[in-house]
Amino acid sequence: MSHAVARLRAERLARCIKPFVARGSRSPRCPGCRLRPNYCMCAWQPKVQSNAAMCLVMFDTEPLKPSNTGWLIAETVPDTWAFGWSRTEVDPALLALLDDPQWQPYVVFPGEFVAAERVVEKVEPQEGKRPLFILLDATWNEARKMFRKSPYLDRFPVLSITPDALSRYRLRRSKFDEHLCTAEVAALCLGLAGDQQAGEALDAYLDVFSERYLGSKRQQPLDEQSLAHQALRPFTAL
Repeated sequence: MSHAVARLRAERLARCIKPFVARGSRSPRCPGCRLRPNYCMCAWQPKVQSNAAMCLVMFDTEPLKPSNTGWLIAETVPDTWAFGWSRTEVDPALLALLDDPQWQPYVVFPGEFVAAERVVEKVEPQEGKRPLFILLDATWNEARKMFRKSPYLDRFPVLSITPDALSRYRLRRSKFDEHLCTAEVAALCLGLAGDQQAGEALDAYLDVFSERYLGSKRQQPLDEQSLAHQALRPFTAL
């Protein structure tokens, strides 16, 4: 099924001067979940509702990477938008979304890098407005650059999240165990907004994706009765 990240990925591929080759991508992959066909998880998409919305601002090739987790958010949260980031240009559709009065945007970023007066640690309900979480989908160094060089985000509060546990994301290496992947951050945001079911579904979806991605990479047998699959099943049509 088409979603915001899939559309952004198609647009980014169309602009490629030469084919984008991700690590380990020479083998055939499902066009939906981008896993090898025998590990495909398209049938496991969660079916949940969410009052909160997500706005993914993605660094250049991020939508093209098979290990990217932004697409999990787009498949779980019905109101998800995805935009490519540029230092010199801003997509007019992104600005229009941020100006839409139905939304209360929050930039999700660590509070220690932001002026204290902008930082909030909880989502305050506002009459007539729904939370819109702006997630900078990139590596940590790229995200810091995006945050500094995106002045159109300066007018919004910064939601600082302190996770209770270390990241479970194992698909890319990070120097810091406390750095969460984008889907983990989105799940925490959903919980803060009162969308607990959607947050739990996204967490479960991420765990299944990680298990299948690594199983494919290591050529391990697929176990659809694993704890990760059992946790996700109640949120699916399976």
